[in-house]
Amino acid sequence: MMDEGGAPGVVLALSTAPDAGTAARIGQALVDERLIACMNVVPGLTSIYRWEGEVRHDSEVLMLMKTRPGRVDALRARISELHPYRVPELLVAPVVEGLAPYCRWVRDETAGDDE
Repeated sequence: MMDEGGAPGVVLALSTAPDAGTAARIGQALVDERLIACMNVVPGLTSIYRWEGEVRHDSEVLMLMKTRPGRVDALRARISELHPYRVPELLVAPVVEGLAPYCRWVRDETAGDDE
């Protein structure tokens, strides 16, 4: 874990949802369960992808979630349960650096059994 100058123990997880209402429902559950500290819902996304042999163009919203590495397994399981997609997106990237008080807040809000 890094000290006051870095981004200790924080990861950024991202996913998409079909609309803001679905994202808000998922985000509320994940924050309530302390699996994430925060979710930003970014509207206006167009996803272009191949699914079942067909190239699709769909409107979606982006969900940016902040949590600690030890919560990722539980987050992965819960996203799979809450998400309406058969194969929901979930990508997790380490945070290399960040404002120490914010990173501490993320860690505090997601404290759990994984420590």
